[in-house]
Amino acid sequence: MRALVVEAPGFLTTVQDPGRPGFAALGVSAAGAADPIALAAGNRLVGNRPEAAALEMTLVGGRFRLLADAVVALTGADPAARVGTRTLQTWTACAVASGDTIACGPLAGGARAYLCVRGGFELPRPFGSASTHLASRLGGLEGRALRGGDRLPIGDRAAADPLSRPIDPASIPAYLPLGALRVTWGVQADEFPEPSRSLFTGTDWTVSEACDRMGIRLDGPPIPRLAGDEMLTEGVTLGSVQVPADGKPIVLFVDHQTTGGYPKIASVIAADAARLGQLRPRDTLRFSVVTLEAARILLSRQDAALREIVRG
Repeated sequence: MRALVVEAPGFLTTVQDPGRPGFAALGVSAAGAADPIALAAGNRLVGNRPEAAALEMTLVGGRFRLLADAVVALTGADPAARVGTRTLQTWTACAVASGDTIACGPLAGGARAYLCVRGGFELPRPFGSASTHLASRLGGLEGRALRGGDRLPIGDRAAADPLSRPIDPASIPAYLPLGALRVTWGVQADEFPEPSRSLFTGTDWTVSEACDRMGIRLDGPPIPRLAGDEMLTEGVTLGSVQVPADGKPIVLFVDHQTTGGYPKIASVIAADAARLGQLRPRDTLRFSVVTLEAARILLSRQDAALREIVRG
């Protein structure tokens, strides 16, 4: 059987694909890759269809043995991967032989790396996706992080030849972590006085150790809110910046709950969402407010660049 065997999972490795959007009304999180741009690029490098499932490694990569000849690609942060004495370059398609072991180390330049294998991984797809949602134990392999000894069947979701050239992530607009994270004001921004909004945009926030795929908690000065009644729970979206009672912002991330009762001061724009997936504990960041029209233009440019990559 064509498969990949997990010899060592690293810090946290899960199966991810583009996710399962459209089921929030049922309480089902979209989940999906924390860095969807890296996933899309990796799948295109090996010739997979966009929905193919890959491995998402967090902070420290794993060790994986191939039970068939394969074409693989590593994207996102650099896991310093090797096959024997050979270095596997990131953002390029590489051939590996049956029996080869891909050994990855600590990630450099970001928090997450993706191992895409030509054909993807053939696993159950609840709500149309193989993405792992850890809190609900949905998707992936038994809804959990991978363990040593796990075996993942390789599927047949290839649709094109592998790319013969590498992808330059610098060619993707708004992808590399340059400058502030752009946001639009949130639906409850008017519940924060002007000094609080200035504090939000003028602070160098630190990513807390208490960050995961559900939310990115930030350390810094508490943001005061105008006195008022507690708000009713309502639907929330990826990138929403909630301010709980302690005043410390939380950026909702890919595994976020589908409803929440904290006021939302801002929302990270879609074009910058992939950058959230590469934030590490103790990283610092700032926010910059843009208009909705600017956010649409930035996303359009990014989408156009990705379409060019997918076309090869």
